[in-house]
Amino acid sequence: MSTPSTPRPSGSAPKSEAPRPTQVKRPAPTGTGSRPAAAGAKPAAGQARPAGARPAAQRPANGQERLVRPAPKAKVRKARLLVSKVEPFSVLKLAFLLSVAFGVITVVAAVGIWALLDLMGTFDAFNTLIRDAMAEGGFDLRQSMSLGQVASYATIIAVVNVVVISIVSMLGAVLYNIAASLVGGIGVTLTDD
Repeated sequence: MSTPSTPRPSGSAPKSEAPRPTQVKRPAPTGTGSRPAAAGAKPAAGQARPAGARPAAQRPANGQERLVRPAPKAKVRKARLLVSKVEPFSVLKLAFLLSVAFGVITVVAAVGIWALLDLMGTFDAFNTLIRDAMAEGGFDLRQSMSLGQVASYATIIAVVNVVVISIVSMLGAVLYNIAASLVGGIGVTLTDD
């Protein structure tokens, strides 16, 4: 049995007789090749898009690409807190250090003021005034208030201040804790800038 043949138009060859040219597939360009990919070209299947690259449809119209997006404006948070207890030992340490610094300043200021008064001639003028007023020739203020005596008096006052300020501040912390347990403490509002 034979199969019926379909009529062919004249001048055309049957499909099996005319071979088609074969298409050669080129490998997709990679990032290591000699030619870079076109600016708007889509990556081939299985190839990763370079970091930061966007498709051509998403690029801005003016040709400039925005590199950094502005951060959204954060809301300022507020927290209302109560200082309900103060640690007395930490207050004692802080008060001790601050009173020692104040004591050093006291001694240095006393010596500096004495030296300044001596340079200005205040002691000589006072001695002259006392001699003229009382008619005593042997009075000298520098003998009763010498630099060594002024420095030692200032040091004694600074040491007493260190002890008194430390004890009073610790007692103040204890009294604050007692008062805060009764009324709730001091309210503080904190914000993050």
